[in-house]
Amino acid sequence: MISSEPAPPPIPDQGHLIERRIILSYAPVASRAGLAALLALDDRLGEIVAAARDPLIGQMRLTWWHEALAALDGAPPPAEPILRAVSAHLLPRGVTGAELARIVDGWEALLAIDSDPAAAFAGHAADRGEAVFAIAARLLGGEHRGLRDAGAGWALAGLGDPGARRIAAERLDGLTRGDRWPRALRPLSGMALLARADLRGGAPPGSIRRAARLFRHWLGGR
Repeated sequence: MISSEPAPPPIPDQGHLIERRIILSYAPVASRAGLAALLALDDRLGEIVAAARDPLIGQMRLTWWHEALAALDGAPPPAEPILRAVSAHLLPRGVTGAELARIVDGWEALLAIDSDPAAAFAGHAADRGEAVFAIAARLLGGEHRGLRDAGAGWALAGLGDPGARRIAAERLDGLTRGDRWPRALRPLSGMALLARADLRGGAPPGSIRRAARLFRHWLGGR
């Protein structure tokens, strides 16, 4: 069974949706639709896990998405809006369906959270967080040594489990230290910055204070 402490991130609330729109506005126009499709796919997979009171049912639904994504490498998408967006905006940029299917594995890891929480968190951090950020970085055209930590921390920060949030805080601790984030990747570092703010509490998502912090990061890379 899934832990009584809700593991998956909740469906984004209005404040987080406002911040998502800001993040997307910072992405280059040529990459914006691809980044939006990638995040919409991630949201959809999160909704499946959040609704999976029976892990077997959740696994069956995730298996459908895994197979549907992998099939995009050799066939047109079915009549499903997210898969069509993925096919239209990610595949032409060199992202494969097999790469995207890895994100499904990251979400599926949470279905076994009660049997081995450490393995579930590690799988989720790598196969969801690091994978999403790696694909997005290719779309945006940039590199940074903190990308993997930022992706892993972003993925774990929204989980209800205190252990996952503690790992997220460790991975995000040095986010704005050292090298400035390149402008191309600031949509991603901005996402991680907001995840760190969620861990610390304070101003609510969508607030002027958080938007101002995000804007300062966009300007300066820290």
